Amino acid sequence: MKRLFKKRQKIGKGMPSAVLLSIVIHAALFLLAGMLVVFTVVKKEEKKFVPPKAVERPKMKLRKPKVKVKKTSKPKPTTRIVTKVNRANMPDIQLPEMSGMGGEGLGAGVGGFDMMPDLGDISVFGSGQSIGNDFVGTFYDFQRDRSGRDIPVAPEAFLQKLVKFVGSGWQASKIGRYYQSPKKLFATCFMVPPIRSTVAPAAFGEPDTGGYCWMVHYKGQLVHSKGITFRFWGQGDDLLVVRVGGKVVLIANWSGKWDQMAEEYFMQIWSPSSADSRKYYMGNNRSVVGDWITLEPGVSLDMEVMIGEVGGGSYCSMLAVEVEGVEYEKGPQGNPILPMFKTASLTHDLIDAIYKDLVPGEICVTNGPVFCDYDTSGWEGTKESAGAGLPEPVLSVENEPRTWTRMDGKTMEAELVTVIGQKAVLKSEDGRQRKIPLLQLSDEDREIIELARPPKFNMDFSKKSSQTIGKMSPFNTQPPPKVLDYVFSAKLKQTSAGRYNHELHVEFYAIGSEITGDHYVLLDRQESRFTPTRENERSHVFSGKPVRLTSYELDGINRGIKYESSLIVVTDSRGVVIDHRTSNDWLFENRGNLRRLSVGSYMDETCTRVFPSRPKTNIY
Repeated sequence: MKRLFKKRQKIGKGMPSAVLLSIVIHAALFLLAGMLVVFTVVKKEEKKFVPPKAVERPKMKLRKPKVKVKKTSKPKPTTRIVTKVNRANMPDIQLPEMSGMGGEGLGAGVGGFDMMPDLGDISVFGSGQSIGNDFVGTFYDFQRDRSGRDIPVAPEAFLQKLVKFVGSGWQASKIGRYYQSPKKLFATCFMVPPIRSTVAPAAFGEPDTGGYCWMVHYKGQLVHSKGITFRFWGQGDDLLVVRVGGKVVLIANWSGKWDQMAEEYFMQIWSPSSADSRKYYMGNNRSVVGDWITLEPGVSLDMEVMIGEVGGGSYCSMLAVEVEGVEYEKGPQGNPILPMFKTASLTHDLIDAIYKDLVPGEICVTNGPVFCDYDTSGWEGTKESAGAGLPEPVLSVENEPRTWTRMDGKTMEAELVTVIGQKAVLKSEDGRQRKIPLLQLSDEDREIIELARPPKFNMDFSKKSSQTIGKMSPFNTQPPPKVLDYVFSAKLKQTSAGRYNHELHVEFYAIGSEITGDHYVLLDRQESRFTPTRENERSHVFSGKPVRLTSYELDGINRGIKYESSLIVVTDSRGVVIDHRTSNDWLFENRGNLRRLSVGSYMDETCTRVFPSRPKTNIY
């Protein structure tokens, strides 16, 4: 029994091996069979569509139908219904502003306008920076539509549009279809002596606009801290209209020019009642006296001012005030010298802009009331000079006795006499001179000796100019102003041998002069730093931004600024002047005063700031 049990046990243990062997044998047979199978691919022939033959169908003859029509038949009469529509009076709708857009609609993008104006610009038409109590000016060009495309315009039609604008209560919708400059100006006064009419578009960032058929609309608040009763005096060439509290108080347009019908229409809106109107010259025409206005203390009224030019050429808009009960000094015409209207104390820059075209004895610029409910005397809009924070340059440093230290630690009191080759000649207190190799001196001593031997330079001042031809008015024969854009540059090239491993400070000044007058103008001031090395070929060039100079003839008198001279100054790290070049010695002699001036300042030959020369009149 045991043997039988063991035998069966062996057979049971061997069963898995037999099964495994059987599986292996069958797998091998299947693999061999697969290798013997041959696959063939049969490509079906592509069938092409063959259209069937056309079948001829029998044609049928069509007969023309015969319809009997009664000749006596007439259409029945119809009744016509007529309805009467009552048309509603629609108010004027102000469309959203699209100013500043160029090309064909929105898809064309902004038409090349400077969307970020320079906030430092100050002109007689306003500043790019608001101080809170000013009038916001919007420039309208009637030669273009609101998208910036050119449209035909005539002086008569231009005047008619402005008449409707004023007659409608100054509704902006009346002029909404015309181009508006994206640049706003903020005016604290309205004092534009006779100038060329192209100055206004340029002030609003539109230099390519012709000086005709344009208008500026100013809006602000009229207020006085203590209360006041006064009236405006004004003169506009061509247009000046003032509105206070929703009421026109002054129209001082050029009389008898262009459309007589428009002139008469303006007179229907408002006409002067004072006997002093059209009696005294203000600018290039006789002034008009407005209505009396009373302001309660601290109570403000809305105020709007419209100025504009019709045909181009000369332009003027001047607004002064007469305070009730005040006696004024008399001018050369017997006229009262009235103070100009202003809402803030004037800066030196703004006074310069007014004085250069204002005839003395017509208007007082600095005195008179300030229409504001808070003190503005501390506000100063002029730019600080770029050289105000720099140390004053020193012409030279004397070789005074000092303590010299050698590399071995020994010292001696002496003064530097000169350098011969690689040796320093030092003079001691007893008068004896000693030659000491430079390599035996300390690093500090060698630096002092290097600074005492600055390199020599060849210095050139260059000016590149390009002329811009302005757009001439088709309604005026006066030639456009001459406009020159200058770019000033300074170039230095080391001419002496040897290395100089110290930074140098270089600055240049470009000076202009009055065409009619004896004063000068700081046109540009630039500074730069460099170290002469082999890599920069021991040379250096730097330039300023474009500077625009305009000259023109007005009433037979040449006006404007022209280029005059230059100054280049080189100083070392100690502030010692090591070289300079100038076309006028008085510039270098007074460079300390020159550094304190801001660009655009008028000055005399001592480089002291002055007001510009005042023009003369040939009218009276």
